[in-house]
Amino acid sequence: MADAFLRLSAQDRRDALGVAADRSGRPAHLLEKDVWVVWALAALYGSALGEHLVFKGGTSLSKAYKVIRRFSEDVDLTYDIRAIAPDLVGASGEALPKTRSEERRWSSEVRRRLPEWVANAAQPVIASALTAEHLAATLRIEGEKLFIDYEATATGSGYVAPIVMLEFGARSTGEPASLRDVVCDAAEFVEGVVFPTARPRTMHAERTFWEKATAIHVFCLQERLRGDRFARHWHDVARLDEAGIAAAAIADRDLGLAVARHKSMFFAEKAAHRSPIDYMAAVSGGLRLVPAGDGLTALEQDYARMVEDGLLLEDAESFDALMAHCADVTARANVASK
Repeated sequence: MADAFLRLSAQDRRDALGVAADRSGRPAHLLEKDVWVVWALAALYGSALGEHLVFKGGTSLSKAYKVIRRFSEDVDLTYDIRAIAPDLVGASGEALPKTRSEERRWSSEVRRRLPEWVANAAQPVIASALTAEHLAATLRIEGEKLFIDYEATATGSGYVAPIVMLEFGARSTGEPASLRDVVCDAAEFVEGVVFPTARPRTMHAERTFWEKATAIHVFCLQERLRGDRFARHWHDVARLDEAGIAAAAIADRDLGLAVARHKSMFFAEKAAHRSPIDYMAAVSGGLRLVPAGDGLTALEQDYARMVEDGLLLEDAESFDALMAHCADVTARANVASK
C-alpha cells in the first residue's frame, strides 16, 4: 500500500517534495502548502457542511478548473445565506434584500452568525480531521477566518507563510456551482505516495470572472490596493480570457447583471473622489480593468513581489503585457455589454 503524504516523517515529506519540485519546476514550499489546501477542502467537503458550502475565488480557478497558472494559497468559501439566515431570506429568488435597510439587517445578522458558525461548526470539523489523522497543525480563528498553521518541511522567501486560511462568507448563495475534482499539484510527480483529493462544490468560473472584474473595477476607481497579492486578480482575468471563459461570461448578460445587483446591495463602495461606484455601469459598457497613476505603480510593485516568490508557476508575462491584455479584455467587454 502506498504511503499517505501527510503521515510520512518530516524527512520523507521533504524528500518527496524535493522530487516533485525537481520534476515540476515548482518551489517545494508551494507544493507543500498546496497539499494542505487540498486536505482542508477534503475535510470540509467530506462532512455534512459541504452541502451548503461553495468553493470560489482564485484557488478554485487553479485547483478545480486549472485555468490559472499561479499558486493560489488561501481558500475562499461561501456558506449559503439561505442556510445561515433562512428566517431572513425566506423564498427570495436571488436571496437579495429588497431595500437598503433590509440589507443592513441581513448583513448585521450574517456578521453575528457567521463567526459563531465558523467556531462551532467549521472549526470542529477541521480539528477532528487533524486528530483522526494525527497531523501536526494548530488552528486559530479570527472572526470569519479559520487558520491552519502547519509544520512546514520546506521554506521559501517568506512571502508565502505555512498557513492555510479558510475565509468564509455568507452573503450569497454561491450559485451557479457544481462539483469539481481537486488533486494536489505534487501528486503526478511522485510515485508510491498518496496525496489528498477533494470534490468541492465549486462556483462556476464565469461568475468568478465577473467577481474579479468588478473587484478590479473598484480598485481602478479607488486607486488603492487592499493588502498584498492583489495583482493576482489581473493575472486571473488574463488567464480566464485565454481559456475562453471571459468571453462566455461577457456573453452571459444575465450573469453579469446578477453579480452587479449583488455587489450593489452588499458591497457598496465609493471612488477616490467619494462618489458611489456604479456596478451596473461596470457590466454595461463602463468596465475599467487598467488603473492609472499611483494605483498603477502600487499594482506593478505587488505584481513584482508575486513573480519574485514564484507564485506564477510558469514564466511570468511582463507587467506591461498583462496590462495590455487586460485593456483588450476591457474593450471587448464594454463593446459587448453596451
